[in-house]
Amino acid sequence: MHSFDILVVGGGHAGVEAACVAARMGVRTALVTFDANATGAMSCNPAIGGLGKGHLVREVDAFDGVLGRAADAGAIHYRMLNRSKGSAVWGPRVQADRRLFKAEVQRIVAAEPNLSVVEGEAAELLMRGGRVTGIRLGDGTDLSGRGVVLCTGTFLGGTLFRGEERLVGGRIGEASAQRLAAQMREADLPMARLKTGTPPRLDGRSIDWARLEEQPSDSDPWLMSPMTKARINPQVFCAITRTNTQSHDIIRDNLDRSPLFTGAIDAQGPRYCPSI
Repeated sequence: MHSFDILVVGGGHAGVEAACVAARMGVRTALVTFDANATGAMSCNPAIGGLGKGHLVREVDAFDGVLGRAADAGAIHYRMLNRSKGSAVWGPRVQADRRLFKAEVQRIVAAEPNLSVVEGEAAELLMRGGRVTGIRLGDGTDLSGRGVVLCTGTFLGGTLFRGEERLVGGRIGEASAQRLAAQMREADLPMARLKTGTPPRLDGRSIDWARLEEQPSDSDPWLMSPMTKARINPQVFCAITRTNTQSHDIIRDNLDRSPLFTGAIDAQGPRYCPSI
């Protein structure tokens, strides 16, 4: 039995923030994740912030969070959205290099003296007298803790849809926590599902950039975190393109094949970034 004060399950954005804040409070903390090398990985869109989340990044940063600093460390494009309206509804957003972002998150995690990263599957919650007392890993190792924080994200009983193909996993090529999900369902604990959508990635070498509208980084050097002194990386430009009648026809002709419309996916999708 390995003993900690706090056990955090999940090495994504929420798990890292929870583990780091616990460690900074001086308690012995374990961050349990399937793959330590994937800690802080950006799963879907390599962007931080935006209209629905930019204010949240700033609020997390005000509590000495990791997200804003990691966003600046990986940022290759800064843009303040909604600038045509009042500043209260502006949405700071950065596009980040996924490798740089993950490396900064892992650097911050490694620097916390009270934080240990434990690699493995959190397969079961250990209970005693109606209270959670720890977790059991997939290999049978038990971890005890006074509190367990679940930050499992898409990995808790996750299912992947790729076209009409259906796979079990938390992220492409990675396992999902099926045993923990089954235990939570048996205990009748409430579980909500969120849907993330990852559009196909385009090879930049195949794009005729000259025909697209260029959108550079904002010229005024704002940052996600005031802890960052200046922009770190060379900036790249984004480009704007639009759908046309041909793409509309393709979408309409194939809506009956989309798992979101067939009912195969029963979850809440993102409000501000619908994908096609």
